[in-house]
Amino acid sequence: MEEHIRNEIARFVREDPANRFPDGEEPYFDEPLVGFATADDPLFSEYKTIIGDFHRTPQEVMESAFGDSIHAGAVISWVLPITRQTRESNRRETIYPSQEWARTRAFGEQFNTALRKHLTAFLTEQGQRSVAPQLAPGWSSLEDPLVGIASTWSERHAAYAAGLGTFSLNGGLITRRGIAHRCGSVVTDLTLTPTPRAYSTRGEWCLFLSNGSCGACISRCPVNAVLPGERDKIACREHVYGTIPKAVAERHGVAETGCGLCQTKVPCEGQIPTGVKQA
Repeated sequence: MEEHIRNEIARFVREDPANRFPDGEEPYFDEPLVGFATADDPLFSEYKTIIGDFHRTPQEVMESAFGDSIHAGAVISWVLPITRQTRESNRRETIYPSQEWARTRAFGEQFNTALRKHLTAFLTEQGQRSVAPQLAPGWSSLEDPLVGIASTWSERHAAYAAGLGTFSLNGGLITRRGIAHRCGSVVTDLTLTPTPRAYSTRGEWCLFLSNGSCGACISRCPVNAVLPGERDKIACREHVYGTIPKAVAERHGVAETGCGLCQTKVPCEGQIPTGVKQA
C-alpha cells in the first residue's frame, strides 16, 4: 500500500494541470518525496512540548474530523521540491522574491491543497478514513506568548517524523532534495510501515547546526530575521506578509508572495549540503 500511495501522489504531481505556471508548461514542483510515520510515534506527543500544547497529535486530528471512535494509524507526508528554474530566478534577488517564486508560493500552494484533497478522496475510495490536518475542523494558526507564531499542525515537523528531513538554522526543513519546497500531509486510519529516519538529531543535515559552519541563510535574509541563536519570527512575518506584498504583489500577479531568499543561493538549496555526515 505504501508504494501505491507514493505512485498516486507522484502521478498527481506529474499530471495535474494545476501544477503548471498559468502562462506556460513549466511545473511549480518536481517529483515529490513521500514518507510515512506511525500515528503513535512518540515524536507527535513530544511536539506538544517542543512546539506547544496546542499542537495536535494525529489521533486528535482524526477525532476532530470523525469523532473519538476513530483510530489514527499513520501520517502520510510529502515534500514538493521547487524546480531549478524557479530557484535560480530567486537566487538573483536580494530584497523581494522573483515572480516565479511568488507564483509558486501562491498558486503552488493552491495545488498543494488540491493534492491534500485528492489523496483524501483517493484513500476514501480504498475504503479508508483520512483527513488533511490543515483542512481538518479546528485547524488554526496562532501567536503563542512562549513560542511565537505557530499553528495547530506543523507540516515540517510531520515530515521530520516521516523521515524526510531535518531542520535548518532558518527553521526550514532540509530534505534530500534541499530546503526549497512545500510540504503537505494526510492522517489516515491505515496501518503503514514507517519510513526510517536516517538521522538522530533535529539539525543533523544543517551545516551550521551540525558543525557550526556555513550560516549562508543569515546573510540572505533582508531583514536580519535569521540569527545564530534564534529566528526573529515577527520581523520575518512583517516582511513576508506586509512589506513584500505591498511592494511586488500586484506586479507579480499574486496576493501571497512568500520570500524564500534564505532557501535559495545557499548550500542546502537543492540537496543535503556537502560536508554533512549522513547515517
